[in-house]
Amino acid sequence: MKKRLMLQVLAWVSLVLGVRAAEEIDIERLAGGVKTIPISLSGFTGEVESVLKFDLEICGFSVVAADKAQYWVSGSNGASLVGRVTDRVSKAQVLGQEYRGASPRTLAHTFADDIIEKLTGVKGIARTRIAFKGDFGKTSEIFVADYDGHGARAVTSDQSIVAAPNWGAGRKVLCFTSYMKDNPDVYVYYPASGERRILARYSGLNTSPAISPDGSKVALICSKDGSPDVYVCDMDGKNLRRVTRTKESESSPCWSPDGRTLCFSSQVGGRAALYKISAEGGEMRRVSTVGVGGNLTEPDWSPDGKWIIFTSQTGGFDLCIVPAQGGEAKVLVAGEDPSWAPNSRTVVFTRRVGGGKRVLSLLDVPTKRVKDIARISGSSSQPSWGR
Repeated sequence: MKKRLMLQVLAWVSLVLGVRAAEEIDIERLAGGVKTIPISLSGFTGEVESVLKFDLEICGFSVVAADKAQYWVSGSNGASLVGRVTDRVSKAQVLGQEYRGASPRTLAHTFADDIIEKLTGVKGIARTRIAFKGDFGKTSEIFVADYDGHGARAVTSDQSIVAAPNWGAGRKVLCFTSYMKDNPDVYVYYPASGERRILARYSGLNTSPAISPDGSKVALICSKDGSPDVYVCDMDGKNLRRVTRTKESESSPCWSPDGRTLCFSSQVGGRAALYKISAEGGEMRRVSTVGVGGNLTEPDWSPDGKWIIFTSQTGGFDLCIVPAQGGEAKVLVAGEDPSWAPNSRTVVFTRRVGGGKRVLSLLDVPTKRVKDIARISGSSSQPSWGR
């Protein structure tokens, strides 16, 4: 009790002094969310103003009146963007910069990232990218876009079914599944050159590729030896080896940040649950998810190694979070297909709307704030955040 009181006092002192360290996600506080950092915006217009507001609000800030703000964010935009951040209490300027040489949207993203890093100590995500599946009736394609959905463009034109895009480190390579040759095969795509090649085309199912953090290996699901199991191969598709050996189905592998462990969903115990295994193979260990039931699928390990987010299906679909070592799990929001941002705070996920359509949304995990991103004409799902 004394420790909790002391933490509350320290948090209050930090707020008064205008000093705020990078905020840890406290799972005990997720049920009610946490407070945002109040800022005001002035002097900006049009697209720049709306981009700044979006970028900052999805990373834990709230835009309020100037007399309610902890920081004043002011400036102007035209041929360039001039931005300033001032502490309202001390009147000290904590950031001042002119940005030029890019589109207004890019300049606004850059300023937002600088604000976030300056005030929280964590790098911003406004200039990151996502990949996702776009559905158009009987066919689907893989798209890439800015993290807020703008600038979306198709990187496949298979006129078939595609699934499960996954970025490699540095967004230099993208893996996904395509039925282009009448079988679910895994492909590797290099955005810079447009080169594309087959990674895995074995009999049966080849899907759910997940590139290791160092970019040297790919975990995937194959059914070449019977039931769908987790396999690992080199980035060129060679040295394929089976990691799990069950009669039941495995799905959705993801890597720990150190590349030593895989987390995945398995039906080995009946209903789908989360398991871990060494990337070299060995014993499967169930991840405890106390307080959350249902079929548990689609895990994604946060880049800082502390959390696993996943989908729980008990009638509907919910995003849930659990410490990476297992323990008490919490429901965050309704949704599925979660993927962590590089900041280990924000998540992109799929949200179901009317008429069976799916859209992509962003979740700020500590505050539980949700924002939809720009949409394509069809349904969007299965996002992957480039790190």
